[in-house]
Amino acid sequence: MGLRPNLLTRRTAGVATSTLALLLSTAAVGVVPAASAFSAAPAGVCAEPADAHADEHANARVAKGGSAKLDPNHLTAKQVQDREADLAAAQRERANFRTGAVTPLATVTIPVVVHVIQENSTRAGGNITDSMINQQITVLNQSYAGSTGGAATAFGFQLTKINRVTNPSWYPIVQGSSAERSMKTSLREGGKNTLNIYLGELSDSLLGWATFPKRTLDKMDGVVVLNESLPGGTATNYNQGDTGTHEVGHWLNLYHTFQGGCSGSGDSVSDTPAEASPAYQCPTGRDTCSTAGKDPITNFMDYTYDSCMYQFTAGQASRMLTAWNAYRAA
Repeated sequence: MGLRPNLLTRRTAGVATSTLALLLSTAAVGVVPAASAFSAAPAGVCAEPADAHADEHANARVAKGGSAKLDPNHLTAKQVQDREADLAAAQRERANFRTGAVTPLATVTIPVVVHVIQENSTRAGGNITDSMINQQITVLNQSYAGSTGGAATAFGFQLTKINRVTNPSWYPIVQGSSAERSMKTSLREGGKNTLNIYLGELSDSLLGWATFPKRTLDKMDGVVVLNESLPGGTATNYNQGDTGTHEVGHWLNLYHTFQGGCSGSGDSVSDTPAEASPAYQCPTGRDTCSTAGKDPITNFMDYTYDSCMYQFTAGQASRMLTAWNAYRAA
C-alpha cells in the first residue's frame, strides 16, 4: 500500500461531503498507539459493565516515544467477546424499534460539539484556532467519505458548536482522572448521536482516547484528542488530523486492526488482514501473520504516522453502520 499523495493539501481544501452509498454486510471494530513496542493493557470495555467506569476509555492512540503500556484501549479476548455479545443483544433490542434506523443507502450527519480546554488564552495554553478545528472537521468528512482513498462510509460530520473553557484544573487532560470525569460531566452536550470532542494537552504522551458506544447514554461518552494533532498543529508526524479520525472510529465501534493478533476473530472485520502487533511510522511490505494479506498499515485504525494512514475498509464501514443502528440511532 502506498502513501497518501498530497493528502494535507487535499484535506485542507475543504472538500464538501457528498451523499454516500453503503451496502450493509458483516463487519468489526479498533484503536492506536505510536510507540515502538506494544503491550496489551487491561481495559474494561463491556457495553454495560458491572463497573460503571470500566469502559470509559475504550480506545487510545499514543505518540511515538510514549509507552504503549499506557494505551487504555487495547482489549482482552474476553472484553471483545463481551462487546460482541452486547452488540448482538443491542441489535435484537432494536429489531422492534426501528424508527431511527439508518437504511443501507442512507447518509448519517453527526452533529459535533468541540470543547477547547485551555489553561490560559495563549496558544501554548491550549487556545488553538477556529481554523484548525474547521480543518479537523474537513479531515473527518474526507476520511469517512472515502475521498482519501478508502471505502466510503455512511457518516458525515457537521460542526454545531465550539465551546472554549479556561480551567487550569482540567489542563492537561489526564486520562482516567477525576478531573476528566468532572470536565465531561460538566460539558457534554446532546444525545447518543452527538459527537463531543475534547481538545487539550494530554497526559502520558497520549494522542487521544475514546469511548465505545453503549446502550445507555454515559456522560463520559466522547472523544479526547491532543490539540496540536489537529491539521496545522505542532505534533510532528501526527498533525494531519488522523488522531481524530482514529478515535471517532472507536466511538463508532471499531477495534484496532491488530486486535487479537494473528488468531481468532481479530478486529471482527473480515476484510482487514490479520496483524500480529501495531505498526509504527510508515513501514513497507510489513506482513506479520501467515494468513492472506499484508498488514493494513494504511488503515486509520493502526498506529502509523498520519502521512501513512488513509483508509477504512468496506467491512469497517459496514460495522460502523451496524453499531450506529444498534446504539446511536434515534
